[in-house]
Amino acid sequence: MDLFDLTGKRALVTGAGSPRGLARTMARGLKEAGAEVAVLDLSDEVFRVAQEDGFIPVQADLTKRADLKRGFAEAVHKLGSLDILVNSHGIQRRFKSEVFPLEVWDLVLEINLTSVFQLCQLAAHIMLQKGSGKIINIASMQTFSGGITIPAYAASKGGIGQLTKALANDWAARGVNVNAIAPGYMDTEMSKPIIDDPARSEQILERIPAGRWGTVEDMKGAAIFLASRASDYLHGAIIPVDGGWLAR
Repeated sequence: MDLFDLTGKRALVTGAGSPRGLARTMARGLKEAGAEVAVLDLSDEVFRVAQEDGFIPVQADLTKRADLKRGFAEAVHKLGSLDILVNSHGIQRRFKSEVFPLEVWDLVLEINLTSVFQLCQLAAHIMLQKGSGKIINIASMQTFSGGITIPAYAASKGGIGQLTKALANDWAARGVNVNAIAPGYMDTEMSKPIIDDPARSEQILERIPAGRWGTVEDMKGAAIFLASRASDYLHGAIIPVDGGWLAR
């Protein structure tokens, strides 16, 4: 079990200000495995979450590139260094594709893709010098499919898949692992519009071999695995945590 021990490791998890979100649960998993964890989010809730779970809180607006850089630097300063980065922030916006506002497109791509690239770059400046590090991006079922009324989200998550592979190609031989987790249909606030649609919810549930929606707890194991020595020879992978959705 030492393969999964994160004692002494320092981790930054973004998007962990949502009390019921995937990011908070993954941050808990890393802490339970022994890591010291900083959480970064725009919401004031990040301070309450940090107090309840024993994290280091940092507030920053990831739509603003200068503030992102400032927030990242603050987190690394408080941690003392950085061994693990989990890019788990993101937003969702729904419009029919023919009327999808360009300003909303820009916002979704900035938060879901461009800010992830910027954070990966900043983390790499530290990890490449040390010759080790783990970067975990959060992909989606829309990394593999197009979804409905979510062209910007689908484009951003498709981009996350390719970005993960590109960075893995560049950094694997230098000791930095870049991989991604693709959550399936999870019972979270972001999925509420689908869950509240009886017809759509039933369609999704019928396709999931596990017979249930995913929960936030289902994300812990994959996060710990990708953050630990157990995944040292894994590069550019996108691991579905989807109850078998993609297999059907």
